Amino acid sequence: NGRSIYENIQNSIRFLLSGNTGAILVVLYATLFALPAPFAPVHLLFINLLTDSLPAIAIGLEPHNKKVMYEKPRDIRKPLLSKEFATKVALEGVVIAIATIIAFEIGRQADTITASTMAFATLCLARLFHGFNCRSRKPLYKIGLFSNKESWLAFLAGVILLHIVLLIPVLSGVFEVADLDWLQLFIIYGLAIIPLVVVQLWKMVAQKGAVQ
Repeated sequence: NGRSIYENIQNSIRFLLSGNTGAILVVLYATLFALPAPFAPVHLLFINLLTDSLPAIAIGLEPHNKKVMYEKPRDIRKPLLSKEFATKVALEGVVIAIATIIAFEIGRQADTITASTMAFATLCLARLFHGFNCRSRKPLYKIGLFSNKESWLAFLAGVILLHIVLLIPVLSGVFEVADLDWLQLFIIYGLAIIPLVVVQLWKMVAQKGAVQ
């Protein structure tokens, strides 16, 4: 139980830090190239208060895995934020940032508010998908896609909240979002799932290498 709890805490922190790293990199990109702000303050508040908190809690509720007892005991001198951990956070943040920047640049072809809306929606949705990546160090097929029901509830709640903001006209002024067409929405979905696919493929390759 102690090992599982420690790993769940570490995974929750990984989820929050990698997502925030992605957001910081997008803002840095816009600043360096003198572009319009990719996010309004209300966008970041929405992500941090609603769509980030639920997956982080769900990750903390990941079921205990008895196989953790086959691993060597953790060195008590090893810090929670080790070099290996920080590297994973940074790389995952870069993948999230790249997907968000592409959405931002596609939106800029229309206007500034469309660019901001597409960046916000992609970042929000990418972080929701990334919650599944952070459930474990192993690929999803190893731990079971539906073994943590809370993670699915958190994901669905975040998706519903995001689409309420995007699709209900009366909220567009409050959340500073543009009306998106179906093509733009499909672009957002396609870009947002990239971090999930990339990280899962990387985990499968790493898992295969470890077995060999």
